[in-house]
Amino acid sequence: MPTLSYQGPDGSPVTHPIVRRVTTIGASPECDIVIADADVAPTHCTLLHEPGRYRLESAKRSTPFFVGGKKMRSHDLRHGDILRIGSTEMLFSAIDLTMTDSDRAGDGAALSIEAMRRLQQFSQMLAERTELEPLLEELIDQIVALTRAQKGFLVLADPDAPSGYRICVARNLDRQPVDDPSDLLSDKIIRTVIERREPVLSSDAYSDERFQESLSVINLKLSSVMCAPLVVRDELLGLIYVGNDRVRDLFRTEQLEMLQVFAAQAALFVKSAQLLNELRSESAHLAERLDAMRFGAIVGACPRMVEVYRLVEKVAQTDITVLVTGETGTGKELIAREIHDRSPRADGPFVTVNCGAIPENLIESELFGHVRGAFTGAVADRKGKFQAADKGTLFLDEVGELPLQLQVKLLRALQDKAVVPVGDTKPRPVDIRIVAATNRDLATAVRDGTFREDLYFRLNVIGIHLPPLRERGDDVILIARYLVGRFGPEYGHSLDPAAAFDPMALEALRRFEWPGNIRQLENHIKKALVLMEGPSITTKDLDLEPFEGFESDDRRIVPLAEARERWQQQYVDYVLRLNDGNRTKTARDLGVDPRTIFRYLERANK
Repeated sequence: MPTLSYQGPDGSPVTHPIVRRVTTIGASPECDIVIADADVAPTHCTLLHEPGRYRLESAKRSTPFFVGGKKMRSHDLRHGDILRIGSTEMLFSAIDLTMTDSDRAGDGAALSIEAMRRLQQFSQMLAERTELEPLLEELIDQIVALTRAQKGFLVLADPDAPSGYRICVARNLDRQPVDDPSDLLSDKIIRTVIERREPVLSSDAYSDERFQESLSVINLKLSSVMCAPLVVRDELLGLIYVGNDRVRDLFRTEQLEMLQVFAAQAALFVKSAQLLNELRSESAHLAERLDAMRFGAIVGACPRMVEVYRLVEKVAQTDITVLVTGETGTGKELIAREIHDRSPRADGPFVTVNCGAIPENLIESELFGHVRGAFTGAVADRKGKFQAADKGTLFLDEVGELPLQLQVKLLRALQDKAVVPVGDTKPRPVDIRIVAATNRDLATAVRDGTFREDLYFRLNVIGIHLPPLRERGDDVILIARYLVGRFGPEYGHSLDPAAAFDPMALEALRRFEWPGNIRQLENHIKKALVLMEGPSITTKDLDLEPFEGFESDDRRIVPLAEARERWQQQYVDYVLRLNDGNRTKTARDLGVDPRTIFRYLERANK
């Protein structure tokens, strides 16, 4: 049992067993532990005993104590802690160090303490190591040593295995792997635990009426056997199996209860490992999908974008002029860069001109350059963007914003493949490929007389139209996850893109119209990365309206049971879609057995 040891007033050692739920410590004679010290209050602090926990708390704010030299008012005591109250030092021991190993084996309470000690050691290992397999081996080793079993096994449920389970860990009393573990286990006992999800204790399995018809028990001549299921949230993960074929009546109820504690701990470890493996698998799958769905720097795989990629591949190998159209923020410059990077001019310069951002009185000089003295401030010759892009690609962004007088000169430059700098009369030849872009309807601008028809046809030899983000389906999710992976570290987050968004946030991303397209999505992602406080991005972080529910075009009034069933079917479909069709993860998220998901899918396919 736990104790507090200290030096009494006469200098003799005192060991006080902690047997009460609340132990009072202070100078008052009415306290359980009396410390005659001027610096100790009548009731200085209390020691609260809860299952597996010993918490020391000050009675008042003015009555602190010290643990390991640190001033505290509340502390969970651990084995070996040295605390000081006033001038008296005390040693807290979680177990009675005077008890022998044989005493512990014969005493149920001592066995529980020993189990707690081993579980504490194991938990400390868990905090220091991350590999699951050696941790589970250590867990089974501790159980085998504690129960004096010959062997111990960790068995996991596996629907793909012929037997329905597989042996994950098999250890003997010497902390060594067991050879041919499948030949040492009783299939009957294992199936009994799996089917009933209840522990099994048998002092002599060979003579146990429950297993008299079991060939595995008879052939193995089993004696003492204990099994405890591994269950997390009503999901059976497997079981722990320990046995000793040489000794009958080895295991008792106290040891089975202890085994169940270890089983509960093991279940959490196994479930955490499964979730981690699923997450890693989903992350790897997402990375593969992103690689498969990327076209250079462009992310997306909807049918309309695939057509865009095919067209880019074809036109990139030529010098033909291309006009890229689409709403603001759809990625027109990225398409232009892909055309350049996939062309024979890839080693040449890629020069961008935003025709809508340059003042009208400067745009001619910006495009074609000028000579010294051409205008006030022209103190030296200067090359324009056309000459800067020689042997490469010139990208004319927002070309629809060019004034009419500049459109004439641009047309002449495209036809002659030469430019005349401002203030000069001599043409300068240029070898460039033109890619233009606009978010305007140039055909309408031609009819309105604000854009030259001949220039329009000159630019629009090949037209590439980029669809808005709202028409690209699940591309918005792919792009959002890509942006999280790209900007997360910059804003202090190491999020796994596959698990970066909660389900409501994913649905909000899908349902939002995105008038600003990818540029707007990028801004929302950056904002969310700055504001997020939880483990995943929410609709609040994204500043988007949450998804409220389902809509239906069917306005018929139906019985409540049918309406409930229909809604449940829709909701299962919805969560399946969020999980990319992963049925196991969907079942876990909904808190149901995976077979329930299969039943809903079967109904949907009828």
